[in-house]
Amino acid sequence: MNQIPLSAIIKIESPREYKFHAARWNGYNQPLDVYVRNKKEWFEWNTWRNSKNEFSRKYVFSLIDFYPENDIWLFGGIYEVLKRHNKPNSHSYEIKELTEYSDFIGRLKIKLEKPSRGRAFYLEHHIEKMVVSEILKQPYSGAVFPGYENINHDFSELKLIFKNQKPDWLGALKNIKGVYVIFDKSNGKKYVGSAYGDSGLWSRWSCYIGTGHGWNDELTTIINDKGYSYAENNFKLSLLEYRPMKTDDKEIINRESYWKEVLLSRGNYGYNKN
Repeated sequence: MNQIPLSAIIKIESPREYKFHAARWNGYNQPLDVYVRNKKEWFEWNTWRNSKNEFSRKYVFSLIDFYPENDIWLFGGIYEVLKRHNKPNSHSYEIKELTEYSDFIGRLKIKLEKPSRGRAFYLEHHIEKMVVSEILKQPYSGAVFPGYENINHDFSELKLIFKNQKPDWLGALKNIKGVYVIFDKSNGKKYVGSAYGDSGLWSRWSCYIGTGHGWNDELTTIINDKGYSYAENNFKLSLLEYRPMKTDDKEIINRESYWKEVLLSRGNYGYNKN
């Protein structure tokens, strides 16, 4: 299959007037998560200036590391640098978005092997290597629902999905019961829980997203001690089994007990107390 070069869609007449912003994990946040949760915050990512004045050219061509896929980037916009501030407590650029290609922001996925460490590069060294991977129908708003058997997502990723009430996830989870496991990546411990009664899995997991602990005793102790960010940084959720809402609650509770035994989530290896 022939690849479509980026230049067939986005016309850059003078690449030497541009710096390429390779927005990647900064030690605290993934820029893709920032883009999904708050577009203003993503805009501000492009205004940050360090002492090196990395964006020293007239324009910034911005791409977001699409970390669910290797060597894929999401188009984040083209910006003109109007001013370069370098005063105490004001290390920033003043920029404006060039709107010619705004319709592609958050929709155009670009394949490019990740450049060396850093965030600012000369565009002319990379633009010829950029090819179109995909154009999404709508701007990216979080992970697509992968099917019940493939739910294995970090808490931080699910937080964005639930905050935005992604229709594919909402439709899939609101009318099922099930058994799930929460993994603590910092120590390998597990918590097995279940969703039953009149509330579906969406409602149950929404409680975790809202509190960080879902009012489970052991998890509540952890979050009260270490804060909500502990859940964001360490918890991963996976669905073990799912059933239609008409399923008797006793069956769900029995399957929950079964998985507690299988995963040794009681005692030293987990957070279940019973």
